[in-house]
Amino acid sequence: MPGLRQEILVMKSIKEKLNSKKIPRHVAIIMDGNGRWAAKHGSERSFGHEHGVDAVRSTVEGASEIGIQYLTLYAFSTENWERPKNEVDALMGLLVQAIENETDELMKNNVRLDAIGDLKKLPSDVSKKLQECIHALSSNTGLTLVLALSYSSKWEIAEAARKIADDVKNNKINPANIDDKLFGKYLSTAHLPDPELLIRTSGEFRISNFLLWQIAYAELYFTAKLWPDFRKEDLFKAVYDFQNRERRFGKISEQLLS
Repeated sequence: MPGLRQEILVMKSIKEKLNSKKIPRHVAIIMDGNGRWAAKHGSERSFGHEHGVDAVRSTVEGASEIGIQYLTLYAFSTENWERPKNEVDALMGLLVQAIENETDELMKNNVRLDAIGDLKKLPSDVSKKLQECIHALSSNTGLTLVLALSYSSKWEIAEAARKIADDVKNNKINPANIDDKLFGKYLSTAHLPDPELLIRTSGEFRISNFLLWQIAYAELYFTAKLWPDFRKEDLFKAVYDFQNRERRFGKISEQLLS
């Protein structure tokens, strides 16, 4: 098993190189490539989605190991409702199954669960299982796993604008007081810190309508790995890359040293 032994050594060496004081607090991931992975294996797209659960399990485990506090996974976009009905049905069924199968493991690892998106559009059985799992894990104090379901940034920003308009109409806020901080309080992620690192798998270089407001200053990391092949060592590589970047937030390098 020389190949496996080498992989373990590489993973261990990267993990050991990480600076525990520079771990990103919030990491977001666009899980892309399930369909192409399935095609490579001569199977239907649902086969890729099924094996994508293994990548989620490993990534959550790795995030917990290195002290990431929030991990947001783009699981289903508002645009995904336009996919063929059989694929959407398979995805919803897989989501229920994954929630049922993974709850005990998440509990054992002290993981909390949260969800963002237009959740009222989810089928009733999915919504019921999701809320049951969120409640069951609500007392945990470790990593918060956030599932972005029926989510898109355009939907979220439009919803925030509508709510602000309602509050202006009802004299709850003064239009003169609307700024980026106030606007952020109307987003579905108002209770979460903004992601510091955004990872996208499968070699695509797009954001795909994901957390557009929140990633204004996030570091972007793209990998050619298809999502079902992504494992915690890949997460460690992304975090290591993140730690070796200079984050200036509009300033110049000299200002960071002063």
